[in-house]
Amino acid sequence: MNPAFILAARRTAVAPRGGAFRAVEAHDLAAPVLRACLNDAGVAPHEVDHVILGNALSGGGNIARLAALAAGLPPTAPALTVDTQCCSGLDAIQLATRLVESGAAQLVLAGGVESFSRSPLRAVRPKAKGEAPVFYDRPPFTPWPARDPDMIEVLARAARGLSRAEQAAFAIASHARALAARARLAAEIVPVAGLAFDSFTRTLTPALCARAPVLHRDGESELDAAGVAVEADAAAVVLVASRQWAQRLQAGGAVCEVSLARSFAATPEDPPGAIDQALRGGPAGLEWARIPVVELMEASAGQAIQNCRRAGLDPAAINRGGGALARGHPIGASGAILAVRQFHELAREATGALGLSAIAAAGGLASVLMLQRL
Repeated sequence: MNPAFILAARRTAVAPRGGAFRAVEAHDLAAPVLRACLNDAGVAPHEVDHVILGNALSGGGNIARLAALAAGLPPTAPALTVDTQCCSGLDAIQLATRLVESGAAQLVLAGGVESFSRSPLRAVRPKAKGEAPVFYDRPPFTPWPARDPDMIEVLARAARGLSRAEQAAFAIASHARALAARARLAAEIVPVAGLAFDSFTRTLTPALCARAPVLHRDGESELDAAGVAVEADAAAVVLVASRQWAQRLQAGGAVCEVSLARSFAATPEDPPGAIDQALRGGPAGLEWARIPVVELMEASAGQAIQNCRRAGLDPAAINRGGGALARGHPIGASGAILAVRQFHELAREATGALGLSAIAAAGGLASVLMLQRL
């Protein structure tokens, strides 16, 4: 099997739904990020073998193809759109890795893009003449309605046993890390529509968190808006390459080898539990707590805290530039944003350092990506 490497990683800023990207179509979010990755690596558009992007809300039409053409790639470059909900962006990178490992491709642009602001309205066609279409916010994630709870319910279950104060403290820390890292985050962000920083990040306080509306109560546990990542728009892309390309371009900047790229599943009712399986799926004898760079999805504070505890991770050691609680959650792009963050944090580490990204998705799915700094 051929090894796969990441040569470049870029993203847009993350903007809340209805914010700075409210008028930007999803493919126009992704196109400049695709171009930036090529420019960073010194790769010409015609040298790319494939484009793979994750997306959950565009309603079909192969948004990866639109983005590739808008980015200036030739019409001969194939493109594929992946939908595994929140895992989509990281799964796209996994597919790119498999193409390179198999020898089927040498250079693949992969990642994710999402626009809550420009996503189409969705409806089920009427079954009988004269009936009105039924609009819906999300599709089913399992074929069994009784086993397909609302995601807020799932996140509330993940927060069982955690006080609002504990969840608030985690969210406050995520925002604080993001604010402290804003200057260095600029290096990975491609400005779009005049936005060059994650606009949701703020100075969060216990008083502000205490005033946040409660979204769900589960027994003695409460889930409030301050502890849940907001809907958002963004794009993130990495350039996955063969050893030949990595050796050719390594002198130009940081290069990371893909050490682990896998998908996992738990019960449909417990997507956070799938992250546990993913974190346990690494190389034998590996102690996750010893990995210096860990990018863990913060769908909610409760979910992130519980996953840290189960994996033996120190919450203070994850998401060094802040997490999704401080940025927002552009579903199809969130996993790819973790990979971009992981790449740039590893660039600050010594040769041989390991990094890990992990994310769960509706329906009980999860994906992990481990990189090693070369």
